[in-house]
This record gives sequence, C-alpha cells and structure tokens, in this order.
Amino acid sequence: MKTKLGLIYGGKSAEHNVSLQTALAVINALDTDKFDIHPIYITEKGEWLRGAQLEGRVSDVSVLKLSGGGASVSPMELNGALFPAKQESSEAVDVIFPLLHGPNGEDGTVQGMLELLNIPYVGNGVLASAGGMDKVVMKQLFAQAGLAQANYVWFIRNDWRNDEEAAYREVEKELGYPCFVKPANLGSSVGISKCKNREELAAAFSSAFEYDRKIIIEEAIAGREIEIGVIGNDEPECSVTGEIAPKVEFYDYKAKYEDSTTDLIIPADITPGEYEQINEMAIKAFKAIDGSGLVRADFFLTKEGKALINEVNTMPGFTPFSMFPLLWKESGLEYPKLIERLVQLALERHEDKQQIKHTF
Repeated sequence: MKTKLGLIYGGKSAEHNVSLQTALAVINALDTDKFDIHPIYITEKGEWLRGAQLEGRVSDVSVLKLSGGGASVSPMELNGALFPAKQESSEAVDVIFPLLHGPNGEDGTVQGMLELLNIPYVGNGVLASAGGMDKVVMKQLFAQAGLAQANYVWFIRNDWRNDEEAAYREVEKELGYPCFVKPANLGSSVGISKCKNREELAAAFSSAFEYDRKIIIEEAIAGREIEIGVIGNDEPECSVTGEIAPKVEFYDYKAKYEDSTTDLIIPADITPGEYEQINEMAIKAFKAIDGSGLVRADFFLTKEGKALINEVNTMPGFTPFSMFPLLWKESGLEYPKLIERLVQLALERHEDKQQIKHTF
C-alpha cells in the first residue's frame, strides 16, 4: 500500500525560491510506486494552495506554484477536517514533508500546527526547529552543552536605533574586524555581510535588520569550513564530512545558488581524529536542540585541528546537488533512499509520541 505524502513548499520567506527548488528535486526523486505525492504550496503572501495528486515528474518550478490549479485552503484543513480522525477523510495524507526554508516554515511554526493536527511530519519538532532557526538561541544552547564556538554579540532593532554608536563600539570591543553580520532567523546566507571597518559595519546592520528584528555579529575565524550530515531520532548517526571551498571572499547567497564560485569537497581531507571530534560535536549539538530527523552541522576547523561549531541547519539545502544529500550519497545513502529514510524516521517518531499519556 502506497504512502500518501504531502509536500509543503514555498512559504512566506526570503528563502521561498530555494524551497521551490527543493520541492522540484524531491518530487522528481520520489518512487511513485511507493508514494502518492500531494503538493501543498504556500505563496509568498502566505496563502495555502493544495493541488491535485501529482502523477509523474515535474519539469519546472512554475508548475509547482499551482497557478489556477490549486484549491485555496486553511492550513487547518490539510487532512480534510480538523476534528475527525484522519482515517475518516479521503483527503488525508499519511505524512507531511515540510520542504520549507527560513521563517514561517523551518522555525517551528508549521511544525506546531502539524503537532496540533497530529499528523506525522519529516524533520525536527517545534523546539529544535525554533532553536535551530534563531542563531542566538542556538548558540546559547551550544554554550550550555559545552560546545566550542566563535565569539559573538547580538542586538535587536530597537536597541540599535536607540544608540547606534554604542552597538558599533560593542562589536569593535568584543570582536574587532573582520566580522560577519547576519539576521538571526534566516538561512541560505540571505542578508549576511562581511565587515572590515565601521562604514561597512553600519551598512551591514541596516541590511540585516531588513530581514529580521534581531541580528547576530560573529568574529571571523581563520579556518576551513567543514560540514557534516546527521540523521536519526534518539540514536542519530553522522555522514562523512565535506568542505566548503569558496573561490570568493565568503560563501554568500550568490556563491551558493547563482554561480559556480564554490567547490564542495566530499569527503573532506581531514584526519581521523578531526573527524571523530566533529562527529562527536555534531551529535552533541543535535541532542542539545532535541533534534529529530535531520540536521546539517557546520564547523570551522582551525589549522591547529580544533573544531568550532558554527551552526546547525534543521532543513538544509536538499536538492541532489546540495551538501547534505551529497554527504549522504558519499556515505552510501542515495538521494531517493535518503528521502525514504527520513519519511520512515518521521513515522517512527510519531508512533513513539502516541505512547505518551495525556490523562492523569
């Protein structure tokens, strides 16, 4: 019996187009002998559209926007109705795969809705998604877990507006130049700037605050950028490592998605001891945010061989050419099988949650 798989993609986020590319790749990789594929598109304005079951491959992301062919729905109607048991609705799906990047999708909002609907879903739960999305909260959790990381400071927009000079002085005192300014709640390198002086810092603050009310500023680390994939629930496991080798000054949005100025080296050329250090830290980070399903953990590796965790991404880039699937391909798990494994993990986690008592 085939699994009815709902794919939620798009989203009211600066990473909307990245999500469309992810959805296209997943749809074309799924085995239609095993899955019925049900598209659920969130427009850039936040409208939810549910399309008819897909019968085959999709040629272009424009098809996924469901223009004129999708029924506008409340997200609370994903399984036909809110209150009846899902088995009673012919519109029900068995499991949801949220292929959403950034706010309003990767940050625990959609995950919370799916928890209320009691629908199994792929990936991290509410806490891990929210904590992994907010770089400040994430780094505070890492510090609590004893994970080594770069120095940072953070600000909210209102405090910066009240005293811009004080904010810049704090950055210069605590971090110095160069440093990186980032929105706290975005991925895909959107809104990130590298700053070498006060003028660039002021411009970077203004740019980052366009994308979020909170920003984080990190010291620049002289080291290699190493990434590792983690999958699992209570017993997570790691892939091989990969190295990001940008040919430009840093790995920004354009380098990731719009040109070929970055090399992905898989597996990374590191020592067994360095791999064990990164593996252990990645598992600890996964557990620190109470992860489930998948994360990509990103590290800096200094020339002395010390690993510093930079961040975890709870819904990493997920096309066949993205780092996370490539890491697992090198580890022996091809892209279609990786998707199937993540769906299986979602169902296992959901079944485990059903054992929790809700009465006393």
